Amino acid sequence: MLQKTLPLLVLLGGAALAQDATPTLNSGDTAWMLVSAALVLLMTPGLAFFYGGLTRAQSVLNTMMMSVISIGLVGVLWMLAGYTLAFGEGGNALVGGLGNLGLEGLKDGLTGTIPTYVFAAFQAMFAIIALALISGAVVERMRFGAFILFGALWSLLIYSPLAHWVWSADGWLFKLGALDFAGGTVIHIAAGVSALVAAFVLGPRMGYPRTAHVPHNVPFVLLGAGLLWFGWMGFNAGSALSAGQTAGLAFITTLIAPAAAMLTWLAWESGRNGKPTAVGAATGLVVGLVAITPACAFVSPWASVIVGALGATASFWAVQYKHRLGADDSLDVFACHGVAGIVGALLTGALAWTTGSGKPAFEQLLIQALGVLASVAFTGLGSFVLLRLVSLLTPLRVPASQEVAGIDISAHSEQGYSENETGLGAPVFLGGD
Repeated sequence: MLQKTLPLLVLLGGAALAQDATPTLNSGDTAWMLVSAALVLLMTPGLAFFYGGLTRAQSVLNTMMMSVISIGLVGVLWMLAGYTLAFGEGGNALVGGLGNLGLEGLKDGLTGTIPTYVFAAFQAMFAIIALALISGAVVERMRFGAFILFGALWSLLIYSPLAHWVWSADGWLFKLGALDFAGGTVIHIAAGVSALVAAFVLGPRMGYPRTAHVPHNVPFVLLGAGLLWFGWMGFNAGSALSAGQTAGLAFITTLIAPAAAMLTWLAWESGRNGKPTAVGAATGLVVGLVAITPACAFVSPWASVIVGALGATASFWAVQYKHRLGADDSLDVFACHGVAGIVGALLTGALAWTTGSGKPAFEQLLIQALGVLASVAFTGLGSFVLLRLVSLLTPLRVPASQEVAGIDISAHSEQGYSENETGLGAPVFLGGD
């Protein structure tokens, strides 16, 4: 069978067959997609290092475990129901059909020129890291069990329907013509907005903002950023679902935009604080990756410089003024993923003309803006409801004593470092009572 819910990225990439054509398996495309799926899977452990290095030493394991548990949790849920809610045949404008529960009906099927099983696996990696991204806003204070329960509900009831809206041929944003090549809306805006809502619902860390929780392991941050960039090549270029010109364009823009974003972030940082930092370099390149994700195969290489630079600028200043939101988004998930995702989605519409993709710039920009607003509203309201529901079943926060001491021992009966090293990353008190 030919998968009927081909995502927008395949249809525009030129790799898809017509609905009434006889599908043909391409071993080269299949090999590329198997590698790409593995690259995207690597991103979640990379995120664990990135987030883990940014937290206190006393909570490094719990922080990393939130990313690790996302692999196990979403991996199973995607097989059971997540895939079919996103891409199942017979769906409507809001959600996929239920014919592929447990991945039934996919055997011997093709999506474009690759086995549908491979397509399902590739998309599973996206769903996994989307949940893991949210954890950065709630580290050092959210109960591990509460995060798992919220994550399960969020993956099935928010992520999968949103993926259907944008990437399924039945989805209403797909039919409207919204462009999102590899997940700027589905993953980064969704995760960023959901993270901000979670930070509001949980409340700030103890002592915030008078107590600064400084990164305890900057080399972890750099390692994580490097793994993310490496895996992101499969994330973006793999979204072509074929090894061809579209993948090549996505690959080169995924190199250029983060490079431009890193330089831009360091320039802003140097101008404001006097010196460029390693954490700033890592953050800037990640922001550039986020911004280029929806646009990577819709804009030219020179335009990707603009996407990276503007994405980094918006996120940098969002971080500087995040306190005005009143939420303790611990690792700046909204400022980096939500803001850069929004900028990237809008610039996709403004700059898609550089490769001849999409509609006239103004018309496409309006469509992109509608897609952004719909995603923000759906993920924000949905996350709030789910968090309130979870709070009725289990407390969301750890006790104050565990929060002060660090969550690793209380949540996992383990610690990341020996006792004489646990002073790393201790809170720095900035004054006051």
